[in-house]
Amino acid sequence: MAIRKIVKLGDDVLRKPCKKVEKFDLRLGLLLKDMADTMHDAEGVGLAAPQVGIIRRAVVIDIEDEHGVIELVNPVITERSEETQTGREGCLSLPGRQGVVTRPMRVTVHAQDRHGREFDLTGEGLLARAICHELDHLDGKLYIDSMDRELTEEEIEGHIPEDDLT
Repeated sequence: MAIRKIVKLGDDVLRKPCKKVEKFDLRLGLLLKDMADTMHDAEGVGLAAPQVGIIRRAVVIDIEDEHGVIELVNPVITERSEETQTGREGCLSLPGRQGVVTRPMRVTVHAQDRHGREFDLTGEGLLARAICHELDHLDGKLYIDSMDRELTEEEIEGHIPEDDLT
């Protein structure tokens, strides 16, 4: 289990567009494993490569459902539902902060696995939110760039009206 340092807001790497993964080798496999270990250690539901200082198009997601850890390499969203969801989001690169963000209720992503095999995945609800959040990282975007509003410390600890919408 290798835990990597999570890059925090203010580090330029979080604002850089990521490069396509070209080599599907042991190094990529180790990166994805380290990212999953780091995400679980930090109690997150997703982690993108730039959050550990690697400017490559790779993310891991684990919303603790039947999918287990999802690895997406070179992912591209191919479909977004018009139906939306609005709710709280945080980020391992912005500890202690949360905001209210509107995302599609359902998305389909085309990606590759660690071996380069292509696949499509459709996610709804929290999985759709996590996919959108993590893929934004690959383009140098953070949830604070598109949030409806930032939550106060009191709201982070308690209930907000948007919690009733999900």
